[in-house]
Amino acid sequence: MSENLDRELMGKETDEREEDTQKGRFLTFNLDKEAYGIEITHVTEIIGIQPVTQVPELPDYIKGIINLRGKIIPVMDVRLRFKKNFREYNDRTCVIVIDIDDLSIGLIVDSVSEVIAIPDTEIVAPPEVGKGGNKYVKGIGKVHSDVILLLDCNRLLNDEDTENLLNI
Repeated sequence: MSENLDRELMGKETDEREEDTQKGRFLTFNLDKEAYGIEITHVTEIIGIQPVTQVPELPDYIKGIINLRGKIIPVMDVRLRFKKNFREYNDRTCVIVIDIDDLSIGLIVDSVSEVIAIPDTEIVAPPEVGKGGNKYVKGIGKVHSDVILLLDCNRLLNDEDTENLLNI
């Protein structure tokens, strides 16, 4: 019994170390000329654009579902979520698969850039602009002379979206 407990505790330590090494690290991607970042802890993988099966009665920014090695994953076009114009997918278009709570979802983005570390001292709160103006942005990372909008993955989907996607 003690051996099982030791293994369990060692597993927790390993998990905590992995979280520490991922803290402050962001996967950056582009939409038009803007750079965005999401915490690497949410990212499970990055894949090329896949054939998407449309599902009726979902918001237009939820493009449908893909079959990823036998697992059905809903995909969201982040451009449309942010009320940008649709752009045809090309060889640079990627799907970033993330986990939000109990749901895996693919985020369709123009291109993926890199994983970078941004220290807390280089992250500032987004400016207040009108009602709900920055509901997806939880911080702004300053990297050299560039600005990276750091997204709050938990706010990309509203409660209704989450409920609809869990029932697919």
